[in-house]
Amino acid sequence: MSKAIKEIAFKKQQIQKPFEKGDEVEVASQEDGLIGSYYTATIISPIGSYLYRVKYKTLFSDDESVPLEDVVTASKVRPVPPDQRKILSENNFRLYDVVDVFANDGWWFGFINGIVGEELYVYFPTTADNIAYPPDVLRLHQEWSNGKWIFPPEQGIFN
Repeated sequence: MSKAIKEIAFKKQQIQKPFEKGDEVEVASQEDGLIGSYYTATIISPIGSYLYRVKYKTLFSDDESVPLEDVVTASKVRPVPPDQRKILSENNFRLYDVVDVFANDGWWFGFINGIVGEELYVYFPTTADNIAYPPDVLRLHQEWSNGKWIFPPEQGIFN
């Protein structure tokens, strides 16, 4: 795995301003098999300076009756990226674009390594999976850096 991929997959978020109750966020997972994924959540409450209680939007309790709640470190929390549908049509994805795919209840980091008809093949470097998706479940990958969203440079991703 390249250094650039490790930096994206294991990134600790910079704490610019504390999140408040009700803020919509994404929470990074660093668990085996889930590295490189983010899950949408709402801040229930801050706990001190470095922890948050969150309620997930797409993860549920074992019996799937209620949304899962968890306490997470601030370094795993970032704002929800801006909606790209206004600026990106499905025709704008290109080979080797770094993307996030909404699958298995969260957003997963990968890159497009093939396009066949309407399907975009995405390679996930943290799991070594290569899976075809329709364009409507992809977004261009962005990193939260110094209080703003940036598109990471592609250099270093593939070596």
